[in-house]
Amino acid sequence: MNNQQPAKRNWFKSTYSGGDGGECVEVAAGPAAIRVRDSKERGRAQIAFTRGAWSGFVTGLGRDRI
Repeated sequence: MNNQQPAKRNWFKSTYSGGDGGECVEVAAGPAAIRVRDSKERGRAQIAFTRGAWSGFVTGLGRDRI
């Protein structure tokens, strides 16, 4: 059994997020992974990306935007 407390993460929202409480995600960068969660359901599941996968994801967002 692991009795250690989970590391505190510094979550942030995109600068493109509005302040009206609409749909948004929050991101936290840790030493082993980049984590993403729903800002309205903070206690629910998170998605974890390796740093390489996150970099590829963010780079892909900027390509061929419609």
